[in-house]
Amino acid sequence: MSATISSTGGPLKKKPSALPDRPFAVRTFFLLLAFSAASTTRNFAQTSPASFPGPEPPRIARDLSNRTGDFANQDETDVFILFERAGHLILRDSAGAEHPVNPLQFVKKGDQTSFTYASKDPESAWVLAFEQRGADPIWQIFTQIGPYHRLSYSVPAGSTNIVRVKPVRPLAEIRKEALAATAPQEKGHFRKSELVELATLDHAIHLDIRYATSDDFLGTPVYTQARAFLQRPAAEALVRAVHRLQTYGFGLLIYDGYRPWYVTKIFWDATGPEGKIFVADPAQGSRHNRGCAVDLSLYDLKTDQPVEMTGLYDEMSPRSFPDYPGGTSLQRWRRDLLRWAMESEGFTVYESEWWHFDYQDWREYAIENIPFEKLDIAKR
Repeated sequence: MSATISSTGGPLKKKPSALPDRPFAVRTFFLLLAFSAASTTRNFAQTSPASFPGPEPPRIARDLSNRTGDFANQDETDVFILFERAGHLILRDSAGAEHPVNPLQFVKKGDQTSFTYASKDPESAWVLAFEQRGADPIWQIFTQIGPYHRLSYSVPAGSTNIVRVKPVRPLAEIRKEALAATAPQEKGHFRKSELVELATLDHAIHLDIRYATSDDFLGTPVYTQARAFLQRPAAEALVRAVHRLQTYGFGLLIYDGYRPWYVTKIFWDATGPEGKIFVADPAQGSRHNRGCAVDLSLYDLKTDQPVEMTGLYDEMSPRSFPDYPGGTSLQRWRRDLLRWAMESEGFTVYESEWWHFDYQDWREYAIENIPFEKLDIAKR
């Protein structure tokens, strides 16, 4: 059983049935209570399908996009967001009020530039400042009487915010035990499994399977092969979604799909007691185990490169919320375009991860535990 904190800074809520099989992702944020109304004025009640986000916003100058970010006081109980909308910087305070930042009010002194917002209370004037780092100005300081700092996850080209965990025992030992274990036996009638390999379905579907690399929370590969699968109805819906996205110049970049149950057990057994809240309980299984959950993003068909979203995959920060209001208009538009395409084809975004989508029929499939190397798709 795991717990999540609402995006609006509400009370801790236990949601065992809604959790994806996501090791150390965004189910619990270390600073989320501080984020409060500065994060968003909307809740995460799901409405599906999402509406089309409208025309693509223009690109903005890099020096403007580098100024966006989240700032907090020393103990991170008060968070402010500086974001871009229609080419203008907007400051959203901890009460949710928005304040346009007028570029004409910036004052340059030496290598630093500052902006002062004269609030109704002269003693609580806000001062934004950034320092020059090479050719790129990076916002570093936000002050309101006392010092505020830029939160590390919103520093351009900053850390990935993926928590690294040292396994409690040798991983080879944990893997051997997990492979020998038996997955939960569920009662009821389920559809016949028909897992389909995604890379074979459409040339616009590319793979970036993180758990087959050392770029995961354990710092070592867990998957034996870099492959991705979904149940056939979900896979066919994914193809329809990528066809929608191709019209706008994007393909789909797959991070994860079907996950054998033994991998969920590896994640669980490798994590110490203090971290169990962050990983899925193998006794319950997950939607990834059923072949009906997919983690993905967009890539540019012209450049073949991943696009920049509001946050990074598997990032443990408020930027991972599907309704996070920060970043740039273009970043938010791409994130919302992905959601529109996926939800138009029967998927629903997970409330704390913009990249995670569950297919509508996931309840109709049982937990599976077939390793990738034993999935002989050609004979199906």
